[in-house]
Amino acid sequence: MFIETKCCQSYGMPLQKEEELRTNQDGSRNKEYCCYCFKDGVFTMDCTMEQMIEHCAQLVNEFNKDSEVAYTKEEAISNMKIYFPALKRWAVQ
Repeated sequence: MFIETKCCQSYGMPLQKEEELRTNQDGSRNKEYCCYCFKDGVFTMDCTMEQMIEHCAQLVNEFNKDSEVAYTKEEAISNMKIYFPALKRWAVQ
């Protein structure tokens, strides 16, 4: 089953299928974070935004396989430094 297209509010992965989502602590479905970032109401990685960017930069070749553009690691990092602060997890409160 497909859900309305949103993106993970931790690192921007498109969320298109129910199985890409995880649960809140009370067992309800969380629609803001993906299965790689969030489970049972907590983040799976305790990290800073900079650490998350570095982690995601290691996956740039995997991203490029499904993309119309091919980013270098440096381009990906530069783009993430602009994009990530707008995501809920990293937004300044």
